[in-house]
Amino acid sequence: MPQLDGLGYRDSTIVLTGGSSGMGDAAVRILSDLGAKVHVVDIQEPKAACAGFYKTDLSEPDQVAATAASLQGIGPIDYLFCCAGIPPNLLGALKCMLVNYVGNRQFVEAMLPALKDGAGIAIISSDACLMWQQNLAQNLELLAISEPREARRWCEENPDKLRDGYTTSKEMLAVWVQHAAVKLGTERSIRINCIAPCPTKTAFYDVAVQQTGPELFENFPYPVLHRMATAEEQAWPLILLNSPLNAAVTGSVLYTDQGFVSGVFTGALDGSFMSGPRE
Repeated sequence: MPQLDGLGYRDSTIVLTGGSSGMGDAAVRILSDLGAKVHVVDIQEPKAACAGFYKTDLSEPDQVAATAASLQGIGPIDYLFCCAGIPPNLLGALKCMLVNYVGNRQFVEAMLPALKDGAGIAIISSDACLMWQQNLAQNLELLAISEPREARRWCEENPDKLRDGYTTSKEMLAVWVQHAAVKLGTERSIRINCIAPCPTKTAFYDVAVQQTGPELFENFPYPVLHRMATAEEQAWPLILLNSPLNAAVTGSVLYTDQGFVSGVFTGALDGSFMSGPRE
């Protein structure tokens, strides 16, 4: 049976991307309170105390590879969290895809030799991934490309499939998690899952609302909380999902969106208003 103390995180070693703000920052603080040693990978230095900081631009394959190599020396890693992500309107669709999907995937795959057998990997997608099944054919086309420079070339050559960068990147995270889970589980008992948040009050929102205007977020239904979620309210399900208490859970996309996607799929909610980034 897994250790109940600290949800199984006490005295564990964790690597987390995107820990300088938002849900990543909240996750660093919670995991540290649970007794974990958290090493943060980000382009900006984290505000929360951590065991180590590795300045990295996830859109640059050489930086990702160098950081992953340097992290091999911190000892066996128990858990990996991928919280890094940017909206498309901040630096463009291509940069958004390279950070959100290509860079996070490269980092996870480069870190696999350092992960313990039975480790957990948890990733932040978005409820923007809700149409991943409809776009599965093109998503599988990109999924087959694991080399980051080749993936970038595919994105540059297929702007129609790249779209805003954000939506496609979040769909790709959901598809990749579901696909990777089988091999990782079969060969090493490693679990990989992701959450798909609704609009959340973070620095990401502050940037997105400047680009899209407030209407999307004001019109978004919040059936449970009747407001946006906080970063902590999204970090907790991410952490709970990656806990060893969820030993049988892998390849899952957990919609932490106050019932939005379920409502749209069943006709309980009208999602026609939805466009643009929603993390």
